[in-house]
Formats: sequence, structure tokens, C-alpha cells
Amino acid sequence: MVIQVTRRQALGLRLRAQQLGRETGTLADTAVLDIGVQDTGTDGALWALAIRGVDQPPNADLATVWTIRGAPHVYRRADLPGVAAATAPFSDADAGKRIYDAARPLRAAGIGIVEALDTVAREMRSLVTAPMVKGEVSGRLAQRMPEPYLRYCRPCAATHLYEQPFRLAALRAGLELRPGTSPPVLQPVAGLAPAATVPDRLDVVRGYLRLLGPATPQHVAGYLDAPVKDVQARWPADAVEVRVEGEPRWVLAADADRLDADPPRGTRLLGPFDLFLQARDRELLAPPERLKQVWPVLGRPGGVLVDGALAGTWRPRKAGAALVVAVDLWSPPSPAVRNAVGAEAERLAAFRGVRLKAVEFG
Repeated sequence: MVIQVTRRQALGLRLRAQQLGRETGTLADTAVLDIGVQDTGTDGALWALAIRGVDQPPNADLATVWTIRGAPHVYRRADLPGVAAATAPFSDADAGKRIYDAARPLRAAGIGIVEALDTVAREMRSLVTAPMVKGEVSGRLAQRMPEPYLRYCRPCAATHLYEQPFRLAALRAGLELRPGTSPPVLQPVAGLAPAATVPDRLDVVRGYLRLLGPATPQHVAGYLDAPVKDVQARWPADAVEVRVEGEPRWVLAADADRLDADPPRGTRLLGPFDLFLQARDRELLAPPERLKQVWPVLGRPGGVLVDGALAGTWRPRKAGAALVVAVDLWSPPSPAVRNAVGAEAERLAAFRGVRLKAVEFG
């Protein structure tokens, strides 16, 4: 008999899996680090860890690398060999999908996409033997690589390597990003090589189901920028079908008995690229009329999470050396919610090392 799951139960499972209700934790027991914590914007990976109870983690224990969708993600440093194996393209077709328009000239030249990534990685490895700014790496690569790898960039009035092959080859080359650098600085990780096998804990398909399930192969493929066929070929044998609001989805068997638990209570200011907001079934997270507000084409806001549901958005604004947090809630807030949002804004200001000037409710 297929388990029937409500929207509240589905989101509750995610919130508990992502530990958005806990107050303290460690890097070792923080589940989102298994799939990677996207480090985009001021309130990136470290803020995502802070709201999951991990404040000021040791920098030496974390590493930032380009992985899923070519975005910078933070992982436990000790996991990097497994991460390199887990986030590698599943196939040549998958690699081609992940690098978008850069695949066309390579295929026209008879160059396999995985082969091309390995070629770029080999050149990057020989170039970056010490910390080097991305622009310098790109410029020197452009002098070494043949035409199918290159494109003319009008804004820069220069010829570069295509962006996605550059990013996806970096970890294959054993390179990480130096935290807090803009433009990015790449540096070698001594002795880094992909693991021979992918640990279950770091498997990206299992990770999506564990942290963002119930889900479908299409959701996972959208998150990875991978072909659905490749995801289906790696679908876990222990995935169990459930119905969310009548639609078929899957969870890992170990999670099926946890669907009845209540969502964690409390308020959190989620960063714009927090994993909870990265789910590919956005219609489950927010009302239809709010989707463009939460996920605009440009300039994403953060999300206000209240007692297990997305309740609005927020944006930071500088006011001299202080911080203003502008909050847009989708229903009139109670005094308790206003106070809780204010407390989280104070927490954000402390995280940024500035004074909170005001919380403005729209």
C-alpha cells in the first residue's frame, strides 16, 4: 500500500533532515554538508551552517569547491576525495548537459565531453601550483587550449575558456577555492584524487532524496543539471514510492517511517541559496502567486521560515555601517512572530559583525 503524504509532512521531513530546528551541532553531524552547502552571496554557506547550530566552524576543516551546477559548495575537507567522485558527471551525455553550450563545439570537433574535462583539468593542474586568481588561470589556459574549448567574451573583449568546463574541471584538477576571495582564487589541495567508489553518505541522488525528498527522478535531475535517464539508472534500490498530495514521489526506505513527525517549530532567516530553497518542486514550498517573488530571475531574496513553512521573504540593506533587514511576510505577523524574526535579524547582524539598525516589515 502506497503511503499518502501531505504537503506539511513532506516539508517536515525535509526540515528535520536538514536540521533546521536544532540549536547546536558539529561539522561531523551536519547532514547538509554531505550534499554540499552552496556558498553564494554574503549570507552563504557559513550562514547556512550557523542557522543549523554550527557557529564559527574551523576554516581548516572546510573546503570550497565548484561542484553541483558549477556553483561553489562547501564540504568537510576530509570528504573531498568522495565528493570529487560523487559530483563527477555520470556519463558523457551528462557532462554535455552540465556544460551547456560549451558542448557543441567540442562535439563538432569529435572531442568527448568527459575527455575534454580531463584535458582542461590536466592543464589546470600543471598551471596552478600555488594560489592563483581565476582571471590569470583563465588567461593562461586560453593560450594553451585549442579553439573548440574557447569562446570570445564580448564584455571582456577577450577569448576565454567556456565557463562551465573551467569550473567543472577545477576539482578534477585537485583545486579548491580560497574562502572569501573575489575574484575567486584557486589553490591546489595536496594529494587530492577522487575516491575509487562513492560513499553512500555522499551519493548525490541519495542525498537529494534524504534531504529534499519525497522527490522524483526529474527533481533530482533538475538539481544536478543531469539527464533524467542517468539519474534513473542510479535510482536507489531502497527508494520507496509515496504519494504527496496524490502525486507519486519517492523517499529512502529509512525515512518512510518518519513522515508522521511534526515539523520543527521556530523561525529562521534562510539565505537565498539555502538548500531548503534549492528543491526543484518549488510549488510545494510556496503559493503559486509567490513563486516569482521567492525565485526571481535576478536578485533572489532570502526566505522566512516559520514553524515548518515558508512564510515570506527578506532582504538585507546596508545603512552606513549598520544592517537593515526588510521583511515581507505573506500574512499579518503575530507579536510572537515579529519578535522571533527580530531575534533572527539580530543573529544575522552578529554573524556579519555589524549592528542591526532596524527590521522593516513590509
